[in-house]
Amino acid sequence: MKLRDGFQGERAFVLPPASIAELKSNPISALLHITDIGYYPNASHHYRERPNGAEENVFIYCTRGKGWFTVNGESFAVAPDSYFIIPANTPHSYGASEDEPWSIYWIHFSGSLSSQFLPDRVAPIEIKPGALSRIADRLGMFEEMMGTLTRGYEMDNLLYACSVFHHFLGSLRYLRAYRNTPASSHSDSNLLEAAIRFMTENMEKKLLLSDVATYTGYSQSQLSLIFREHTGVSPMDYLNRLRIRHACYLLDFSDMKINQICHKIGISDPYYFSRLFRKVMGMSPKDYRSHEKG
Repeated sequence: MKLRDGFQGERAFVLPPASIAELKSNPISALLHITDIGYYPNASHHYRERPNGAEENVFIYCTRGKGWFTVNGESFAVAPDSYFIIPANTPHSYGASEDEPWSIYWIHFSGSLSSQFLPDRVAPIEIKPGALSRIADRLGMFEEMMGTLTRGYEMDNLLYACSVFHHFLGSLRYLRAYRNTPASSHSDSNLLEAAIRFMTENMEKKLLLSDVATYTGYSQSQLSLIFREHTGVSPMDYLNRLRIRHACYLLDFSDMKINQICHKIGISDPYYFSRLFRKVMGMSPKDYRSHEKG
């Protein structure tokens, strides 16, 4: 089985030709603009082949799972926390791993500056989580682009999405500058900050306590002790609260469906998500969305 799209929880925007023509003629967006953008969670059987390449550059960011791609007969494996860009008019194919299908953000883009953001070589580039990685900030930019396009294809929306995309690509191209923040000390407060940042940046993945402990350099028992001392709950309970807090934000400020929100917070089972949401918030996700606030 080979699928181009149609995955549970997916979102995608394909700009109409008239909008793309406007972007090409505008002096701001002519430099760098989006033509297609989307998110495919747990994209089992995903496969695309373009013998003549695409008219635009193809950007794919793998957040979890695995995949592969081929360019001019050369094959590459794609791991979580990595991205690749296939230049326009370059024959290629790509797809999800059969055993661990990837979840990906993808964008087709063009413009007179687009070549400046292409890697020197077509190959996967790792963006591994770290204390200063700011991955969540970058993925927030992606959500901002899609959220803007959800409101329509008026020129202001298109130009703003393209401006955010410019920043998004810059955060990858100039990675060291993007991550240039003061180094952390090893105090409990900084440990908690680092652990919570790791949870936030990897919320879409199935995280284990061992993953968080390995990242921080502490044992699982030490990490649990510090979390309970400072937050009153275990690290995994804290992670679930982060997930539900983000789910509330998406319910309040997006029109994403509940089964789409599940994947955004790392829960693949909508029924489990509803039970967890009710446990934390005292109501179902549907009731929360319709509940008057403010």
